[in-house]
Amino acid sequence: MGNILKNKVYLYLTEFFAGVSVMAVELAASRLMAPYFSSSQIVYTIIIGTVMIAMALGNVYGGRSADRNPDPAVLYGRMLIAGVWIAAIPFLGRYLIGAVSGLLVLTVNSNFLIIAAFVSCMLIFVFPLFLLGTVTPSLVRYIMENAEQSGEIVGRLGAFNTIGSIIGTFLPTFVTIPAVGTAVTFLIFSGVIMIIAAAYFISTRRRLRLMIITLALFIVFTVLGSRASFAFWDDGIAYEGESVYNYLQITEDDRRVVLSTNVLFGVQSVKMKSDGLTGMYYDYALAAPAMAEEAKGTGEELDILILGNGTGTFATQCAKYFPGCRIDAVEIDGRISDLAYEYFDMSPDIKLYEYDGRAFLQASKEEYDLILIDAYQDITIPFQMSSEEFFTLVKEHLREDGIMVVNMNMHSDGEGSINEYLTDTIMSVFPYSCSADVPLNSNRELFASVSAEPAELLGDWLDKAEDGELSAQLERVHSALSPCSASGEGHILTDDKAPVELLGMSMIDSLISDELAYYKGIYEEEGIKGLMKIIE
Repeated sequence: MGNILKNKVYLYLTEFFAGVSVMAVELAASRLMAPYFSSSQIVYTIIIGTVMIAMALGNVYGGRSADRNPDPAVLYGRMLIAGVWIAAIPFLGRYLIGAVSGLLVLTVNSNFLIIAAFVSCMLIFVFPLFLLGTVTPSLVRYIMENAEQSGEIVGRLGAFNTIGSIIGTFLPTFVTIPAVGTAVTFLIFSGVIMIIAAAYFISTRRRLRLMIITLALFIVFTVLGSRASFAFWDDGIAYEGESVYNYLQITEDDRRVVLSTNVLFGVQSVKMKSDGLTGMYYDYALAAPAMAEEAKGTGEELDILILGNGTGTFATQCAKYFPGCRIDAVEIDGRISDLAYEYFDMSPDIKLYEYDGRAFLQASKEEYDLILIDAYQDITIPFQMSSEEFFTLVKEHLREDGIMVVNMNMHSDGEGSINEYLTDTIMSVFPYSCSADVPLNSNRELFASVSAEPAELLGDWLDKAEDGELSAQLERVHSALSPCSASGEGHILTDDKAPVELLGMSMIDSLISDELAYYKGIYEEEGIKGLMKIIE
C-alpha cells in the first residue's frame, strides 16, 4: 500500500465522497430525465429503483473482488472510470435518451414512457453507480486490521457514507443545480470522485497512464457537456436554464415567444407578438371571466386568482380583455416569474405570489369572483391540487356567484381515465359544471359554479356583448360547451388516495400511441427506408 492509505482519514474521505456523489448523481438524474419523461413520482421511482439495483450489485461484487484481489489500485481505478462515465452523461446522456425513445416508439405498444425511462436509466446510470457501489466493501477489506475492530470500522464507514449522502442530497437541489445547472452538477461530483482516486495514484506512482487518460477524457466531456442542450435538435432556443423546480426553455419565432418546462410536452406559457389571442387553451379559459362578470352583475370589477401563473399568459389576457380587473397570481417557481417580466412583458400591476397553490389558499382569507387552476402539466398533476379537499378549499375562496375554471391538459376520455376522476371529484364539490375541448389541442377547460350553470352565464354575456375578437372567440367556446356528467363509479380523488401519476401516465401513453400509429404503420410496411422518405 502507498503511504496515503496508512492515513485512515483518506479512506474515510473516500467513503464520504462516494456517498456524496451517489446521491448527487441520483438527484441530477431526475433533472436529466424530467424534460423527456416528466418529473412525476413514477420517474423518481424508476431512478431510485435503478440506483438501488446498481448499488446492491456493486456491494456484492466489491466484496468478492476485494477478497480475491485486495489491491486498492483496483478500487481507485474503478472510481476513475466511474468519474469519467458520470462526466460523459451531460453530453452523451441526451443522445442516448433520444436513441432509446426513437427505437422504442417503433416497437412498444403500451407503457412507452415507463419502459423508455427505465431502459434509459439502466443504460446511463447503472454502470457508474455499480462501480461506486464497490467502494464500501472494498474499504472494509483494506482498512480492517483485525476481526475485533470489524464492528467499529463498519459502523464508522457507514456513518461517513450516510453523512456524505445527506450532504449529497441537499447540495444539488439547493446549491449546484439552481446555480450552475444539471450538466455542471454532474461534472462537479464526477470531478470530486476523480480527485479522490487521482490522489491515490499520484501518491503511489501507480497506473499513471490510466489516470492521465481518464483525466483527459474528463476534460473533453467537461467542455462538451457544459455546452450541451437538452433540446439538442432545436435551433430556435432563446433561453435555456434551470430552477429549483424546473428545466426552463424559451423559444421564439416571428409570431410568438413560448415557455416550456418540458421538452417533449408542449407549451406552458405564450406571448403573441401581435398582442392578440393565442389560438390555444388560454382563449377558451377567457370564457371564465365573462361568466364571472355576468354572475356578478353589479358593475364592479372582477377579483381574479390564478393558481399556476407561469409567465402570465392568462393574467395578461384578462387584463387586456377585461380591463380594470384585479389579479392575484400564484407561481411556485420564482425563476419562471423572473422570466415573465424579462421575456413576456407581464404587467407589474398583477400581484404575484411565490407560493404553492394550495398553500396559498390555506394562508389566504381573500375571496374571488374567479379562480383559474392551471397547475397540471403533462402527467405531473400535483395530487394535493386534484383532491376533493382541494376543490372544497377553492369553493371556500369563491364568492357566492364565483366561477372556477380548471385547465385539464389531456382531453382524451375513457373508463377510469384521469379526466373521469377529476370530473367526478369536481362534481362532488360544485353542483354546476360544463367543459369544452380545445380544437387541435389536448386541453380541456372545465368551468364550475355553486350557483348557476356556467354555459347559461356565458350565453347571457354574449347576448349583451358587442361584436369583436373576444365575443367571436367566446361564441366558439359557447358552442363547444357540454354539461359534465359523473361516471357513476364514484371516482373521487382525496388527499389520502389520488393516484394521479398512474392515471396520467396511462393517458399520455394512449396519446403517444395514437400519435405514432401512422409512423408505426409505415415502419411495419416499408421499414426504416419508409420513415427516411418521410423525414426527407
